[in-house]
Amino acid sequence: MDFQTIIYEKKENYVLITLNRPDKLNALNNQMFSDLDLAFRTIEEDRDVQALILTGIGEKAFAAGADIKELHDCDDRSGKLFSEYGSYVMKRLSELRIPTIAAVNGFALGGGCELTMACHIRFASENAKMGQPEVNLGIIPGYGGTQRLPAIVGKAKAMELILTGNMVDAKEALRIGLVNAVYQQSDLLQKTEDFVKVILSKGPLAVSAAIDCIETSERLSPSDGLAYESRMFGKTCGTEDFKEGTQAFLEKRKAEFKAK
Repeated sequence: MDFQTIIYEKKENYVLITLNRPDKLNALNNQMFSDLDLAFRTIEEDRDVQALILTGIGEKAFAAGADIKELHDCDDRSGKLFSEYGSYVMKRLSELRIPTIAAVNGFALGGGCELTMACHIRFASENAKMGQPEVNLGIIPGYGGTQRLPAIVGKAKAMELILTGNMVDAKEALRIGLVNAVYQQSDLLQKTEDFVKVILSKGPLAVSAAIDCIETSERLSPSDGLAYESRMFGKTCGTEDFKEGTQAFLEKRKAEFKAK
C-alpha cells in the first residue's frame, strides 16, 4: 500500500498507524483523510487484525489540528464537504469492532483531538495537550467534537472547552476522563502496545461483541440495551471460543482462542 501521510505497520495481529506529516505537526489534510480511509478499509477486510493503535510521528504532536491552509479556502458549501469527509473517516474508525487506542504523543487539537475521541481508549504522554480551539478561528469543531466530547467528559465540561477553546494538559485530561492514563513520552508507545497485548490474549469474538454492546448502548434505551446484550451473550455462547475458554478454565490452563 502506498500511503503518503501515514505509516501503516502490521505487527502480528494488530496494526500501528502513525500520522506522518512532521513538518506540519501531523495536521490533518485531505490526503491524510484519504490515507486513513484506505487504512481503515484495509483493516476491516483483514480478519487477522484484532486491534489498532493510532499515534503521531515525533514527540511534539499527535495531530495539531486540521491543515489551516486548506481550511482557509473554504466557503459555506466547501466547508460542509470538508467537514463531512473528515467526519465520515472518523466514523469509520469509531465503528471498527476491534479495540482502537490512541497514543497521544503531544498536541491533539481540533481535528487531532476529534481523531483521538473516535478511538475507544486514549493514553497520553506527559507533554500532551488536548482541546477544541476552533472558536479561535471563527468556526466550530467539524469532525464530531460537539458530539463525542460531551459523551466523554460531560455536557458542562464540553461546553467549557469548546466555547473557550482552552487546551488541557495531560494531567487535567486524565482528571476529566478525556484520557485513560498518562505515561512518560519514552514509555507511551510501549505501554500502549503492552495494553493491546493484554486484550489480544482474550477471546477476540467476545472482545468484538463487548465493543458492539458498549457502542450500541449509546443509542438504545436501557431495556433495549439489556435485550441486545442478552442476544449478543447468546451468540458468544454458541462459539468455539466459548467452549475453549470455559474448558481451559476448568482444566486450569491458558485458553487458545481461534476467533471461531
